[in-house]
Amino acid sequence: MNRYRTMKFASHRKSSGFSLVEMAIVLAIVGLLLGGLLPTISSQIEQQRRNETRKLMDEIKDALIGYTIINGKLPCPATVTYGEADGTCANPSSDNYLPWKTLGVPETDAWGGKWLYRVEPAFASSVPFTLTTTSNATLDLQVRDSAGNRLTTASERPLAIIFSTGPNLVADGGNASFETTSNATYQSDTPNQSFDDITIWISRPQLINRMVAAGKLP
Repeated sequence: MNRYRTMKFASHRKSSGFSLVEMAIVLAIVGLLLGGLLPTISSQIEQQRRNETRKLMDEIKDALIGYTIINGKLPCPATVTYGEADGTCANPSSDNYLPWKTLGVPETDAWGGKWLYRVEPAFASSVPFTLTTTSNATLDLQVRDSAGNRLTTASERPLAIIFSTGPNLVADGGNASFETTSNATYQSDTPNQSFDDITIWISRPQLINRMVAAGKLP
């Protein structure tokens, strides 16, 4: 009788646990499931960062327009060290960083990259611009897509261009030469393996309309 109970108890213990083979199978299944989920999670994180960066860029655009309404001109670029607008705008400038301290905006995008900034000197001089003195931009700044299609017009060139270097923290495509050329073509595109920057700009009509609405221009 005791022997029967012992055998029954041992059988119960054996059936209630996992063997090493069963445990290995479970771990393999869990690994496969996690492996399938990781790309999705990674993609969602990147999309969240991209959305956050675009939101920050909208705030930067508003801050630039607000600065212009107050001061009658766009700010010059900044050095990466201090984040404050330079007194004069060299062209081209080796300090093409957004003056984030001057504008009161975050220093970096969602990936930790510095904001890059190019400005039309005629609208960032020491003398506030008017409708008559600076009716046209002096630089041939442009924004195009990867196919070469112009996203800005020849008659209304961008006055300020801001871009994030994206996840790879490197200026891609047309943005790669932002510090070396006087008349530069920048790039704005759907993200892909060779281009992950996010580029926005402020046009002359947009800036003038906001200043007129604020009573700063007739």
